Amino acid sequence: MKILKFGGTSVGSVEALRNVKSIIGKEFNKNEPLIVVCSALSGITNSLLSASEEALKQNDFSEILKSAEEKHYQIISELLPRTAQNPLLMMVKVSFNEIEDILFSVKNLGELSDRIKDRLLSYGEQMSSKIVSVFLQSENFPAVFQDSRELISTDSHFGNANVDSKKTNENLKNWKLGNQIYVVTGFIAKDKNDDATTLGRGGSDYTSAILGSGLKASEIQIWTDVDGFLTADPRLVKNAFSQPELSYQEAMEMSYFGAKVIYPPTMIPAIESQIPIYIKNTFKPESQGTLIHQKSEVSKGLIKGIVSIEKTCLINITGNGMIGMRGFSGRLFNALARYEVNVILITQASSEHSISFVIAFYDEKKARTAIYEEFEFEINSNKIDEPQFDNELSIISVVGENMKKTRGISGKFFSALGKNGINIIAIAQGSSELNISAVIERNELSKALNVVHDSLLLSPVKTFNVMFAGTGNIGKELFRQLEREKKNLAENHQIKINVVGITNSRKMQIFDNPESNFDSEDKSENSQKANLKDFINSISNKNLPNLVFVDNTSSEDIVKHYPDLFSNNISVVTCNKKGNSSSYEQYSKFKRLAKKNNVNFLYETNVGAGLPIIKTLNDLWISGDEILKIEAILSGTISYIFNNYVGDKTFAEVVRTAQELGYTEPDPRDDLNGMDFSRKMLILGREIGLPLEMSDVSIKDFLPEACLKADSIPAFYDELEKHESYFSSFKNEAENSGRKLRLIGVLEDGKINIEVQIVDANHPFFGLSGSDNIISFTTSRYKNTPLVVKGPGAGAEVTAAGVFADLVRVTAQ
Repeated sequence: MKILKFGGTSVGSVEALRNVKSIIGKEFNKNEPLIVVCSALSGITNSLLSASEEALKQNDFSEILKSAEEKHYQIISELLPRTAQNPLLMMVKVSFNEIEDILFSVKNLGELSDRIKDRLLSYGEQMSSKIVSVFLQSENFPAVFQDSRELISTDSHFGNANVDSKKTNENLKNWKLGNQIYVVTGFIAKDKNDDATTLGRGGSDYTSAILGSGLKASEIQIWTDVDGFLTADPRLVKNAFSQPELSYQEAMEMSYFGAKVIYPPTMIPAIESQIPIYIKNTFKPESQGTLIHQKSEVSKGLIKGIVSIEKTCLINITGNGMIGMRGFSGRLFNALARYEVNVILITQASSEHSISFVIAFYDEKKARTAIYEEFEFEINSNKIDEPQFDNELSIISVVGENMKKTRGISGKFFSALGKNGINIIAIAQGSSELNISAVIERNELSKALNVVHDSLLLSPVKTFNVMFAGTGNIGKELFRQLEREKKNLAENHQIKINVVGITNSRKMQIFDNPESNFDSEDKSENSQKANLKDFINSISNKNLPNLVFVDNTSSEDIVKHYPDLFSNNISVVTCNKKGNSSSYEQYSKFKRLAKKNNVNFLYETNVGAGLPIIKTLNDLWISGDEILKIEAILSGTISYIFNNYVGDKTFAEVVRTAQELGYTEPDPRDDLNGMDFSRKMLILGREIGLPLEMSDVSIKDFLPEACLKADSIPAFYDELEKHESYFSSFKNEAENSGRKLRLIGVLEDGKINIEVQIVDANHPFFGLSGSDNIISFTTSRYKNTPLVVKGPGAGAEVTAAGVFADLVRVTAQ
């Protein structure tokens, strides 16, 4: 025998009820009975409660009842043939007349007892179950209606009645079942006085479990509107997915801590009788759903789910008088129990100086009364401080049997929260190691759920939310690369990059729904005037997880905002050299803030575009190698210019071509005056611990002063043309002697020198071609044969690729 329970949404529309019929048709075996438990139509229980509250306030409740009544009429008229409609329409009419009479009594008397409330609420399940039974009959199923009040007996604790198991089991034993479909009302029962009672939250599930246990069912199926137990709330975590199976203990923990698929008390009869429970989706019956049974199979995941309680209140009690006070905890929790306050989480300092516990936010008033009543003397005599109440908090919990005796789970959990700037206010972990819980600020709940879901490998992909500054050559090329590699990142590296905002010097776009879409041109209608501070603040205030800021500019203004980014736990990936080549104090501050806030600050493309120069240097430095000398050509622009400044070409023509190809900075003088080269050498010096300033870099100017001081870029090119004879003298000297022009930087003995040299074929940098960079590391380990890195060091494509690689490194941290 099977028990099938259908929730409110499963019987709340014509389409849903047709799905119910199809499911029942597949499950019904003509050789045994089938029990179908129904909730009230979706929204009806809430409507009856709202109407009763309005009646109590002496307000008009007719519109609420009319809407609820019309919902029943509509379903009956659309679902059933005319010949079957009249009895049901009459039943609904009579039911709502009786409901109306009760509510008028409430309104006239100004009193609404729990007993009357239970009687009111019982009508919802009665009407829905009768509709389902008649619908099945009209489809030629052997269905009959069964009122659960004839089967389940309870005490008179109205609103959340306690089941009289002995009497209920006697009733079930005496229930003569045939090979039919029994449509049973969920949620309701009756006491010894024949008054209607309700079974509390999740009461229809509880009804199913009681019937399953008493009738020794082979399985219980809970049909709802989700695909079983999901790894997290899908409204908050888009990557949540259903778990194929859970143990009873895992399901209990997840239900207790916020998963609304099934409620903890409803499983107890099934657990006692070892009956498997299936959670299935009425609207996607082909989905696997979740099986809950004695012991789930060992899975690869360390945890089964992340659950939360959104609204909670943390109460903190401290005081020197608590130290050594025997029975304090007993008095505290007995006082709370007297006021029926449920404690969700407890933590106490070993010093006994404080005790903290969490309750549901709606119990705060009762808890406050209980505490002040019990400890009035201690509070007034200052033995206990004034209790602190914080009701703007949430609880996030990770659950899973695989956590037992697995080292590092707590570390990963708390590290994921800390790295994203989420403050942990209190923690708790049971000795069963089945659950780890943390109390956090409520406004950070969504962010916390997502980062933990990603970090503990529950998500099929790890999502990073990225804001981009700069839409020039490098920015556009980066977007192309990310779009091209989007599928590869997801399938082979389990990474998803969401665009949350794009800005440049003119306009900015902030996207309310982050998406993995890098086509900024299509989003131009969403743009507004650029304001970098507003751009960063607007995105930071969204509390998105795994935030990264990518700076594809050469703007000093953007660099000024790096401290704010770090302080907001946002990682920075940048090709902008201005930040690391300004004052040493600023460079050190950036490194310090990134470390303090446990975020990434990656800038490989500051030196050598996409070449692994900084990474190689850091590997040498970290491993204890001594850097004796660094020789480099780090200007792809000047390499290109010197390699192409041959024959009849003028120097101005070659520079202009280099700019058109994207090899130069926006102002080519930043390359040709050696300033860009100086910044790169300065950064390398700082990376090995030298507290150098730009004034410590010695550079011999190659450009005439008139070129450097030109008022504009067009004027700069005019000056280049005027000084062609000066440039050609270098070219002719090199060509006539079979040598080549090279701008070489040398870092040695803590000093940096940069100058143009004419090198012969014996020099290691002689054979450099195109826009390539080359760097030679002479170290204690690489003394006789220096370590050389060589390759393209300029251009939007390789620079964007370097930024791309840094962005992927952030995701790997």
